[in-house]
Amino acid sequence: MAPIFSSAPPSRRRVLKFSRRMNLISGAIIIGMLIAVALLSLIWTPLPPAKMQIAHKLQPPLAFGLLGTDQLGRDVLSMLMAGCWNSLSIAITAVAIGGTLGSIAGISAAAIRGPFEALLMRICDVIFALPPILSAMMLGAFLGPGRFTATTAIAVFMIPVFARVTLAASLQAWSRDYVTAARAIGNTRLSISLRHVLPNILSAIIVHGAIQLGLAILTEAGLSFLGLGMAPPAPSWGRMLADAQTYLGAAPWLAILPGLAIALAVFGFNMLGDGLRDLLDPREANR
Repeated sequence: MAPIFSSAPPSRRRVLKFSRRMNLISGAIIIGMLIAVALLSLIWTPLPPAKMQIAHKLQPPLAFGLLGTDQLGRDVLSMLMAGCWNSLSIAITAVAIGGTLGSIAGISAAAIRGPFEALLMRICDVIFALPPILSAMMLGAFLGPGRFTATTAIAVFMIPVFARVTLAASLQAWSRDYVTAARAIGNTRLSISLRHVLPNILSAIIVHGAIQLGLAILTEAGLSFLGLGMAPPAPSWGRMLADAQTYLGAAPWLAILPGLAIALAVFGFNMLGDGLRDLLDPREANR
């Protein structure tokens, strides 16, 4: 009698594995190229990003420079390169801080349980009620716009995101037989969390972090668009979009180019996250 649930044909499995591998490779290539451009911008750009040349303002691509100039005569390619560093550095720093603090909170709540877990969830609910843009507006009222304000606002929003994911994964790990055995031989909750729980949920944290980096890029662009991100004259993709909205008819490339850069970064991080999930999740690998 044939089994009710049969595995996928070998040809289909090969196609699925190739697709998953391509997600990881494509995402890694895109993000690697963006990181290379960001690092290159620290030592070289075609022109200084803040250099104004009013005589050459609103020049189309290839007419003056590879990607033209903006309303102040600044080289668009140089601004995109420098903006890549600012956007990526803020997003990566914010996700690293928020992910670390949120993961610690989630693992601790799973180990302690009881009132601490309930309190953590209520704090997460309060933070979720304040989106990062609103948090940045409140911080900006006290600190002014800038890198610190944008990084802090995004990091604060990332803490409950990682706390919830880490708590759910940790609770699953605590129900496993190897944790029960570790508790039976007298290991402390701290030792179990560090030696057994954390290694088994680390892949989930990494995958979630890669995906959240795409969201952080979008959030940073939104904050800069509202004037709450990098303070001028420091270039940012979101600020370039904000400056370009007045010139959409006369110079559409001023909005198209930073928009494409943001879309490419978000697409790359999403592809990387999907590829890492397929690589690190054994359930996906066996399908």
